[in-house]
Amino acid sequence: MAHTPEGILEQLEKRHFAPVYFLQGEESYYIDLIADYIEKHALQEHEKGFNQVVIYGKDVDVSTILLQAKRFPMMSDRQVVIVKEAQSIQDIDKEDGMKQLEAYLQNPLPSTILVFCHKHKSLDGRKSLAKVVQKHAVLLTTKKLYDNQVPAWVTSFLKTKKVQASQQAVLMLSEFIGADLSRLANEIEKLLINLKPGQAIDERVVQENVGISKEYNIFELQSALIARDALKANRIIHYFEANPKNNPLIPNLSLLFSFFTKLLCLHQSADKSEAGLRKSLGNRAFLAKEYMQALRVFPIQRCVDIIHFIKVADLQVKGVTGGDMTEADILRELVFKILHPVPKAMAS
Repeated sequence: MAHTPEGILEQLEKRHFAPVYFLQGEESYYIDLIADYIEKHALQEHEKGFNQVVIYGKDVDVSTILLQAKRFPMMSDRQVVIVKEAQSIQDIDKEDGMKQLEAYLQNPLPSTILVFCHKHKSLDGRKSLAKVVQKHAVLLTTKKLYDNQVPAWVTSFLKTKKVQASQQAVLMLSEFIGADLSRLANEIEKLLINLKPGQAIDERVVQENVGISKEYNIFELQSALIARDALKANRIIHYFEANPKNNPLIPNLSLLFSFFTKLLCLHQSADKSEAGLRKSLGNRAFLAKEYMQALRVFPIQRCVDIIHFIKVADLQVKGVTGGDMTEADILRELVFKILHPVPKAMAS
């Protein structure tokens, strides 16, 4: 049966354990979260030595896993078998392996908790194994979040930690770190360690704890472009050049691409008043005034051109074009094109 991560964790916290968990999909965060919870909490510490086994898919076949699963626990009510990297099990996609696993799923040993961590992809839904898993196991299928879903996830995550955060702080975390939930959760956990009791997370806290310079970051570069402040933009580029590890170009290009595609969409909006933009911007509503200014500075055709320039820069940084240009050279050229309209013949 298909479940949600929250639903599975709620049952686990009540110590309601199922015989088989099949955790699959593109987003590994929830797969690791649930497997780690079972590993830490299903057994008492003194029971784990004889009754908890962690194996890796690339090292085993289905019969080896089932041999472990069919053992009876020693001096315990249950045993735990966790299969990490289950997508690499040698015969999980072969007929004999699938038949063995299907037979076990239909009649699992009640005293065993068998957990499959099948990361980065899902079982082929057309095959019988997927149907048997759906019917007889606790099934979780995870998907990557879209970029526009990340701020809501950050807010929800912080709520579980009973911590408040400003909209700007949430947006900075979402856009600077991106949709990798494992990394995002890890960075937030590190940030929370440095918070004082009752302290909220604001822009300053994020800057101090997530490696974002207060003056020289992609958000300030974006503001400089909107203000057409070439001097400030070039200072930021120089800082990026001097600190390349903290300012890789590809994520920064993604943020610029996101900004200008959003701006392009806003150009199509019927209501371009501040109230109308706040409604269209959703979790970015507090940036409505900045977007209003950007709409005046970058007409619709300029947005189209700039999106093209960003795509060219992306190809350059990936080595498809651009020769031996450094990341700083690529960004410097991109910023020049954004601030200075380029004739069509020179645009690419």
